[in-house]
Amino acid sequence: MLVETLQRSKFSNLIKKEAARLGFFACGISKAGNMAEDEKRVDEWLCEDLHGEMSWMERNKEKRYDPTKLVPGAKSVITILYGYSPSEKLPDTNNYKISSYAYGKDYHKVLKDKLHALLEFIKEKTGKRVARVFVDSAPVLDRAWAHKSGLGFIGKNTMLINRKGGSYFFIGHIILDLELDYENE
Repeated sequence: MLVETLQRSKFSNLIKKEAARLGFFACGISKAGNMAEDEKRVDEWLCEDLHGEMSWMERNKEKRYDPTKLVPGAKSVITILYGYSPSEKLPDTNNYKISSYAYGKDYHKVLKDKLHALLEFIKEKTGKRVARVFVDSAPVLDRAWAHKSGLGFIGKNTMLINRKGGSYFFIGHIILDLELDYENE
């Protein structure tokens, strides 16, 4: 048991170091399983019809609340934060004003590439894995998993607030069949 615990701790630390090397400013790990409190909250919100025209929120609810339904055999959810403050700003004169998250390349591709690199690193260290990478591409409760992974708190504005990155970041996940050390068990 002690050997397994040391291995989980070692792999968890290696994953976090590699995530930092890849440019993620935060990485947390949670135990995969049903998010009962969030399920209740979101279901009440949906029943009150507060989701407006976002009918997609009603689909695949069971997968939204339980990542083991997205990745059979999942044991862990690795959550990362990636800042989107641009290194340079567009000139104010004769230019469009666009949100800073829209600067540069499509963040879906940038983050997925980095998450796939992190997953390949994990596979090199631990062997073949059953895993999937997620960046706004599936019914995953991004902020809830980031909060559970110890990456911040949910503010009154419903945004995840992180001490280092405020709320100016993207959230991504790797859901996989590897047992690791969890931030909040």
